[in-house]
Amino acid sequence: MEQLRQTFIDRIRAAAASNTPLRIRGHGSKDFYGNPAQGERLDTGAYRGIVSYEPTELVVTVRAGTPLTELEAALAEQGQCLAFEPPRYSTPQANGTGTCAGMVAAGLSGPARANVGCVRDFVLGVQMINGRGEALIFGGQVIKNVAGYDVSRLMAGALGTLGLLTDISLKVLPLAPGQATLVFELDQARALAQLQRWGGQPLPLNASCWVRDDSAPGAPELLFVRLRGAVAAVESACQKLLGELPGKRLDNAQAGPDWSALRDQQLPFFTPPSDAAALALWRLSLPPTAPALDLAWPQLIEWHGAQRWLWAPLSQHAVLQKLAHGVGGNATLFRAINADTESASDRFDALNPALWSIHQRLKAEFDPAGVFNRGRLYRAL
Repeated sequence: MEQLRQTFIDRIRAAAASNTPLRIRGHGSKDFYGNPAQGERLDTGAYRGIVSYEPTELVVTVRAGTPLTELEAALAEQGQCLAFEPPRYSTPQANGTGTCAGMVAAGLSGPARANVGCVRDFVLGVQMINGRGEALIFGGQVIKNVAGYDVSRLMAGALGTLGLLTDISLKVLPLAPGQATLVFELDQARALAQLQRWGGQPLPLNASCWVRDDSAPGAPELLFVRLRGAVAAVESACQKLLGELPGKRLDNAQAGPDWSALRDQQLPFFTPPSDAAALALWRLSLPPTAPALDLAWPQLIEWHGAQRWLWAPLSQHAVLQKLAHGVGGNATLFRAINADTESASDRFDALNPALWSIHQRLKAEFDPAGVFNRGRLYRAL
């Protein structure tokens, strides 16, 4: 592995000297996310393996190319997990379901994010190679180990634009002993209001999903909530919630795969519509207190109202961004079906001048020659 690591360093130094951009890639399961990256492909899949795992300390260190499924299987053997539920997207172009470095670089979290936190909250330390070909170490393997800037967590969501991650230390958590899924028939406004009320109470509310199946006339609008925690707390919460609203409890064997399908965008809602060439999957990141949005397109809502998905025309980019800004959020073009969108504007919302300046200075410091994933996060970065 050290020889492979040195190969990475040599190639990065050569790329910086010749001004050749590199496109970092693990399994390619998130190639669709962000702007199309430029440059020669730099594969990290061979640099893999669990370096160390201390179940009693709730810490694991893995190499960049370690398959996410491999890590989760090792944690499950010890009754532990990645609590933020990283998604495992599978596409025809991908050669796997995601690597650990891709998980951190993309910064995407699953249904439990509103309750347990995001990827960044679980990153304890990283080893990386910057655009000068220098091997750097940030953070460590304990929570309180940072004096000054917590650079390791800065890598979460950077889409590989600041450097090549080689090793990552993560905090893991025990699997919850109790779990239950409840379903209620509620319209969007009532569902959001109810989630806000429950969110202000000491309930083990772990995840939520509101959806309406527009493929069938007269289909109900449904709110699913998942409770996780101590068995007694989960059972008590089930009685309380079902006592407040008419609903039913689903069998865990039935509900479990559905939550995994939500995490991996395998639910029917995420199947591209028949006119997908004119549509895109948009993600609205909003304050959970944002009101119900009266839109002409189907929606799926999770994170207790903070994340809202919809299929809408590519031409609605400015409209959706203005709508999201109006309630204190932002809109992202998450998945574009039409390949012609490579010439479109940035997939992510524009930053204000202060944040844009910070992004530029970080890029200049970590990757002065612009070697890594040029244009992936923002076309001008």
